[in-house]
Amino acid sequence: MSQVNYKQGNEKLIKVLEGASRHLLSLLEKQGRPQGALRIAVIGGGCSGLQYKMDLVDGPRDRDILVISQSVNVVIDPKSALFVSGSELDYSDDLQQGGFKVTNPNASVTCSCGESFAA
Repeated sequence: MSQVNYKQGNEKLIKVLEGASRHLLSLLEKQGRPQGALRIAVIGGGCSGLQYKMDLVDGPRDRDILVISQSVNVVIDPKSALFVSGSELDYSDDLQQGGFKVTNPNASVTCSCGESFAA
C-alpha cells in the first residue's frame, strides 16, 4: 500500500465535543473500523450557500489534515479546512434538530438547521 501524505492538525482547526466523540466512536465500532475517521467537507449548496458533508472513512487521503480530538480522528481536505477553522463538532439526540452539528465562528450567516452557512 502506498504512503498517504497528510498533515497533522490540532484542535484549533476543529474540536470534537464529548457527545460527538461518544457517538462517533460507537458508529465506527458498529462499522467494524474502530481506527476509522470522520471526514468533514464543505460543499456548495444548502440554504445559505455552503453546507457540511460528513462521512465515516478508513483514514486520511493525500493532502488531508488529520485532527485527533477526544480520541476521535477527524479528516478535512485543505479547501474545507479554510472554512471550518476554529469550529466545534457536537452531537444532539434531539428528535427535531438531532445529529452532528458544527459550530463555526467563521460563518457570517447560518441557517436554523445548523447544516448550512455562508462564510
